Amino acid sequence: MLFEIIDIAYAMGPSPQGGSGQGVGGIFGSLVPLVLIFVIFYFLLIRPQQKKAKEHKSMIENLKKGDKIITSGGVYGIIESVGTNTITVKISENVKVKFGKGYVATVRASSDEE
Repeated sequence: MLFEIIDIAYAMGPSPQGGSGQGVGGIFGSLVPLVLIFVIFYFLLIRPQQKKAKEHKSMIENLKKGDKIITSGGVYGIIESVGTNTITVKISENVKVKFGKGYVATVRASSDEE
């Protein structure tokens, strides 16, 4: 009785030559969707993010006195001086604030009103 149950269990299991019989082609076939997902993520998420970071770095390197900027905190101002890692921003007649260069979100066009 016990041997009959074991024989049935072996009969229901996979074949001993590698399971489903797909071999190496089955492994590559199962990797294709993963590779496809990675390619989609690269072109839709990673690449645009790298491009945006490169443009922001270029903008930061080209800051100069007199540029009208907006900080990432929403402060509008005009650059008074540029240091290695910081800028001094004139917010109003008597108010000047020092910011890190990385906190500049954008350089405004000269025609923008405050």
